[in-house]
Amino acid sequence: MNTTTPGPDAPADGFSRAVMAAYEDWSFSSLPTAVVQRIKLFVLDTLGVIAAAADAPGIPQMNHLLLGWESGGPSTVLIGKGRVAPPTAALANGAAAHALDFDDNHDPGRVHAYAVILPAAMAAAEARGGVSGRDLIAALATGVELQARLGLAAPQSMSRGWHPTTVLGALGAAAATARVLDLRAAQFSDAVGLAFHQASGTRQALNDGVLAKRLGAGFAARNGTAAAYLAAAGLTGPTRFLEGEAGLFRLYERGEVIPDALLQDLGRRWEVMTHSMKPYPCCRCTHNAIAIGRALHREGLSPAEIESVVIGMSEVNTKIVGEPYDAARDSTIHAQFNACYCFATALVHGRVDVTSFQRPQITDPAVSALTARTRVMVDDAIAPGAMSPTRVSILCRDGRRIERFPEFMEGSPEQPMTQDAAIAKFSTCLEMGLGATPAEIDRLASKILALESCADVSDIIAAFPGTPQPR
Repeated sequence: MNTTTPGPDAPADGFSRAVMAAYEDWSFSSLPTAVVQRIKLFVLDTLGVIAAAADAPGIPQMNHLLLGWESGGPSTVLIGKGRVAPPTAALANGAAAHALDFDDNHDPGRVHAYAVILPAAMAAAEARGGVSGRDLIAALATGVELQARLGLAAPQSMSRGWHPTTVLGALGAAAATARVLDLRAAQFSDAVGLAFHQASGTRQALNDGVLAKRLGAGFAARNGTAAAYLAAAGLTGPTRFLEGEAGLFRLYERGEVIPDALLQDLGRRWEVMTHSMKPYPCCRCTHNAIAIGRALHREGLSPAEIESVVIGMSEVNTKIVGEPYDAARDSTIHAQFNACYCFATALVHGRVDVTSFQRPQITDPAVSALTARTRVMVDDAIAPGAMSPTRVSILCRDGRRIERFPEFMEGSPEQPMTQDAAIAKFSTCLEMGLGATPAEIDRLASKILALESCADVSDIIAAFPGTPQPR
């Protein structure tokens, strides 16, 4: 049974190397069919949300800046099809994947995975050339599984103030890129160690509601990609990046870790299978509040009937999305990470989509009026680190009380998005972001869903809608 290592203790020297040895040599043939199918569906989802972010605040400006610095590289910035170095492509595509907060989430580990791992592995695969879909799938399995298990091993990371997608994602991206580059033994470990040497990213950007939040996945993808290439060139990384005195477990996590999570039942129990696909483009912590709001809207509850609303959440969720909503901030990120706003929008309008977090919707007077009567509180009956449980208690002006407490969260393994629903989301994202035609959408979807038959990953990139620049 997993237990948290108390105090400053950490595993003995050699633990990092042992973990890397367990991940370094995965092949497509060793993956269960269900894992392969799951990975393909999340590749589809991630490329869709990248497309949807084509005009998201900060993304065009960042791409313009990056393409002004370099051009003619071997890897593609998907939005606009510019050519750059692999780490730069990973940065641009990772930031776009995370920009709308519409990308996948590993709820137990509180990490976004494919927004980091796919851009890194794809940039390296395109640069190397001739990398098959099967090899890409194996690389994704390596990086996604490692990142998710790092999230499980460091369960206090988010509450402590880190942004685990950025910190832990760099290590997962390095592992995936190292797999694409066919690194083994010391070089594989060096790649992940060099990623740790760059690991950074805190929750403050989220707290302040600024565009830096959407860059975190891109930073992790860039750093992991660069780390793997540096290791391939012979540069060495820390050998005790997990267990060392200044390693991840002690320096970042103060020893409050579950090291067994990295290896326990590895290859038999797959965290890849426990990722959630998002139905709403906002913080995962808000999704059950949205589901409750939408259900009440369908039942005909009017905001005018409501005296007050209390949203009960875990301690960690409350820290992330629990502050009062301030429409005067006029901030998309503040709205995306605010349970009061998300619940009120769902109840008032009966839907939550990309437009819900754009101007002028984020200052909608009807929504703002309801948020003023809504507050978030820590619910002592909910485990401090739990993601899904959300209790909404409503006092109506006629004295009625309404309480909802859903068991599962939409898009989770317990209530998964179907393949048809995932394709519908993908189609909407490509049409909305890039104006893609049905033929372009069908062509790309077909290639992704047959990824194991793809001889060269570059074919997937070429099918992504947009105008390619000359090589």
